[in-house]
Amino acid sequence: MFQPFCFYLASSLYTIQFNNMGSFEVRGGNILSGNISPQGAKNEALQIISAVLLSSEKITIHNIPDIIDVNLLIELLSDMNVKIERIDRNTCSFQADDVAVDYLQSEGYHKKSGRLRGSVMLAGPLLSRFKKAFIPKPGGDKIGRRRLDTHIIGFEKLGAHYAYNEDGFFHLTANELKGTNILLDEPSVTGTANILMAAVLANGTTQIYNAACEPYLQQLCRMLNRMGAQIEGIGSNLLIIEGVKSLKGTEHTILPDMIEVGSFIGLAAMTQSAITIKNAGIEHLGIIPDKFKLLGIEMEFRGDDIFIPAQDRYEIQKYMDGGVLTIYDHPWPGFTPDLLSIILVTAIQAHGSVLIHQKMFESRLFFTDKLIEMGAQIILCDPHRAVVIGLERAQHLRGITMSSPDIRAGVALLIAALSAKGKSTIQNIEQIDRGYQDIDGRLRALGADIKRI
Repeated sequence: MFQPFCFYLASSLYTIQFNNMGSFEVRGGNILSGNISPQGAKNEALQIISAVLLSSEKITIHNIPDIIDVNLLIELLSDMNVKIERIDRNTCSFQADDVAVDYLQSEGYHKKSGRLRGSVMLAGPLLSRFKKAFIPKPGGDKIGRRRLDTHIIGFEKLGAHYAYNEDGFFHLTANELKGTNILLDEPSVTGTANILMAAVLANGTTQIYNAACEPYLQQLCRMLNRMGAQIEGIGSNLLIIEGVKSLKGTEHTILPDMIEVGSFIGLAAMTQSAITIKNAGIEHLGIIPDKFKLLGIEMEFRGDDIFIPAQDRYEIQKYMDGGVLTIYDHPWPGFTPDLLSIILVTAIQAHGSVLIHQKMFESRLFFTDKLIEMGAQIILCDPHRAVVIGLERAQHLRGITMSSPDIRAGVALLIAALSAKGKSTIQNIEQIDRGYQDIDGRLRALGADIKRI
């Protein structure tokens, strides 16, 4: 049986991460300094690890983040009888040569997979190779409605049939998957990845129009091609997949997590700290650095490192006609929605104002009430839009007790706490641990006063 990577850590940390009872106690106001390295990308890891089910040969994956969501997915694979070898904390080999497909119908699979949004990524590989799969209701963050229509419609067009069970699962079956043309109703990253993984072993050619093209999806395509798949159009919105009979093993290294990189840029600005982000994967960040520059944050690119100097003042840019800046999420190569919470909190101490427009999820901005309680000047216009009026460091945020509602809001609140005067307590930190590896330990190495209680 696979044991979660967290066994490499102290047993007390393991208990905190998996029993939902931990809190962070933060005493803010410290100036931080030093180097910090981003973990492997969570969103890429969930796709890549799911893809090991497509081959019976050994697949070795490097730079796996040691976080709850990824560990839970690996545990699901272990329960399915996938052979798993831990090489070190962030490297693992998988061999799916004797998969217990019947486990999909067990109560244990239903319970575990329903806790994890990423478990939906198992459906494409299972349907492709074993001709049946189960998709649970989406788990993970409570940030708004997450539809499965894109996934299921794509599977249907490939020849699958589905039925919705009373226990909350979609049961998918297929005698044979056949290549076809698919126009996605939205450029969903998980939807594109799932349909792509189903199509690589289908009979014939599949064309996916309006496909997502995020770097993590490009990574998945390149890994599958090394395994013997035939995928063209990588990095574009049109993927062409010529189905093959089988796939072989490979090795793969996960990219640095762009969301962590953005989080550390915001952290440096809010705490007036000089921080170097090592091995940031700059070529894969797209417009992320440019969006933080719009807030007036300085940064230097040194090879693949990003140096953010200490700044007493950073000023939000305006449009050329003098209008208030708007920052919104958009499919790649637009700005990722996962960083809007970080942009919002970073703007609190800026000079100027900015409108944050969260288009994708209707509950992601509700954490702003805690920032307002800390002293931020924020107007929540509606569930999707908030105006931040910068404090210009005329006053400090004050420490309070709060709860982390989701991964990204949790880290935004942590950044606010680290910049605030006094003590803050952040509860429900399992949400943060789901997406950030040993975040408190890495922050302490920079000089932060943070501990688990």
